[in-house]
Amino acid sequence: MKKYGNFNIFALIVGFSFLYIPIILLILFSFNESRLVTVWGGFSTKWYGELMNNQGIKDAAWVTFKVAFVSSTVATFLGTIAGLVMSRFGKFGGRTLFSGMIYAPMVMPEVILGLSILLTFITLSIDRGVLTVTLAHITFSMCYVSVIIQSRMSSYDESINEAALDLGCTPLRTFLLITFPIILPAIISGWLLSFTMSLDDLVIASFTSGPGSTTLPMKIYSMVRLGVTPEINAVSTILVGLVALGVVTASIIGKRQKQQTI
Repeated sequence: MKKYGNFNIFALIVGFSFLYIPIILLILFSFNESRLVTVWGGFSTKWYGELMNNQGIKDAAWVTFKVAFVSSTVATFLGTIAGLVMSRFGKFGGRTLFSGMIYAPMVMPEVILGLSILLTFITLSIDRGVLTVTLAHITFSMCYVSVIIQSRMSSYDESINEAALDLGCTPLRTFLLITFPIILPAIISGWLLSFTMSLDDLVIASFTSGPGSTTLPMKIYSMVRLGVTPEINAVSTILVGLVALGVVTASIIGKRQKQQTI
């Protein structure tokens, strides 16, 4: 059994404390009775009730979930196709360019990506709104789905497909009955990851949004500039919970998928 030194344990504690203590404090003070976020006035859930009366936050939440659902669904479809192409078609003309286009949004700074997408919409004379935010989220989300599918297909046994084809099954039927069920956990993981990233995006949405398309992270950021309130802590806690739920669900699905392949 591998033993960790005192320095490694100390570094681990400091690292996790730096990451998670602010989040824990945010969640804790979302249940604060007092309006002062630095003074504990007792336990209360009234700020969550206040959110139900805040039409601006509700409108931003509706836009956020609508964009996240549509963009993650489309990104999963396109990313799955891209991942299958990269893993099953071997070398083909333009593979390097195609691969570079897939990986570029993953390593490109969000500011540069958001600005380039904005300039594209301006060139095409597309008015900024919910559609442009959705298209922008599809652009960077599908890359992560493609990587997940490609990783899953790297351990895929092609002899299963060959056996099905030899027995008279058509390529489409082989994919629907054999390949698709096997890679379905990876597809679900990709969808959850895309949904989480869209839900949490601020920078790219800020570049591509317009009137009536303010997302929840943008709304929270604009409210924070005027001062932090328990109401902001409450909506941030809900957002953190949804993101954490998506990440944990994707991790569980990925772990089960890995156990099935062993």
